[in-house]
Amino acid sequence: MTREQIRGHITNQNLKFHITEDPKGKKENLLLNSERPMRVLTKTSHSQGEDRVLGKTTGPPTIKLIAKHQGTRTVFKKFSEMKWPLDIHPLNKSLIKDNKWKETDVAQEKRRSFLQESCKKYGGVSRPQSHLFHMVSRIYVEDKHKILYCEVPKAGCSNWKRILMVLSGLASSAYNISHDAVHYGKHLKKLDSFDLKGIYTRLNTYTKAVFVRDPMERLVSAFRDKFEHPNSYYHPVFGKAIIKKYRPNACEEALNNGSGVKFKEFVHYLLDSHRPVGMDIHWEKVSKLCYPCLINYDFVGKFETLEEDANYFLQLIGAPKELKFPNFKDRHSSDERTNAQVVRQYLKDLTRAERQLIYDFYDLDYLIFNYTTPFL
Repeated sequence: MTREQIRGHITNQNLKFHITEDPKGKKENLLLNSERPMRVLTKTSHSQGEDRVLGKTTGPPTIKLIAKHQGTRTVFKKFSEMKWPLDIHPLNKSLIKDNKWKETDVAQEKRRSFLQESCKKYGGVSRPQSHLFHMVSRIYVEDKHKILYCEVPKAGCSNWKRILMVLSGLASSAYNISHDAVHYGKHLKKLDSFDLKGIYTRLNTYTKAVFVRDPMERLVSAFRDKFEHPNSYYHPVFGKAIIKKYRPNACEEALNNGSGVKFKEFVHYLLDSHRPVGMDIHWEKVSKLCYPCLINYDFVGKFETLEEDANYFLQLIGAPKELKFPNFKDRHSSDERTNAQVVRQYLKDLTRAERQLIYDFYDLDYLIFNYTTPFL
């Protein structure tokens, strides 16, 4: 596929979302859709002292209700007037005291610049067409150091969550936090748990980070993790549906337990526009998890240089000197890490056309994060 074909494909396919119609036939901007009014009108433990009603009022209930409504409209108006994509801010490097990070810093500036320019060329959208709360639903918040981290599964996210727990004072060390505590403990806050004012303020003032990975490596890593080891969720939910649709003459046992999905079958599911079961964050495109062409991330790390990038980022945000990014494998520690050599073994069972279709599926991720396509 030529670059021009890819560009046309992206323009037609990328970031399409449903726009609802109001009774008068006018399109609603989902960014301003008030489907979730409780975000604004209720108070939660994540308010950080902010008034969730956006202004204290006194007087009869009717007056209070009007004031609440006017406050909500003010914030909605702010969002409708926001400049998208969000402005990119220069990194504050005042806390970097030595020259050992010079090469890392140069690489970081190049990545940010490349991402910004690529989004202008290929992003295909200048204003958000998705609901705001959906756009920020993968972003974790650490208020003490004013960090927003967008979670990309299979790109070091488990250890990043451990780091966020240490930074926020929930743990003393990243090395003694279990996998279940990281992913199921619900200790960390997400940006969509705040009201509009809280989201607006943090998007514009906090340091926003995203860590990415070669899309093909990330895909193979997700497959190995979810389908080559016992899994009480992915086998019955995804495995059974995949085997039923993509394996002719499947045996009764496979149909009943969903175990033993082959990589080729998984790829057929991924590329099927009529999938028998929906997408999953572990193999969803980064462009649809983190919206990097609308939310300008201040720091773009890569899994390929994870420790170096992560430790540089920790220096930038003023983390304790003794805090270093953990380098251990979160699960299945005896397995070889998914690298280019491992990926090639999995791709041997695919045709060249199937490999090309995977690239086409992740085309925007390849383009904006400057990944090459060595496996074709």
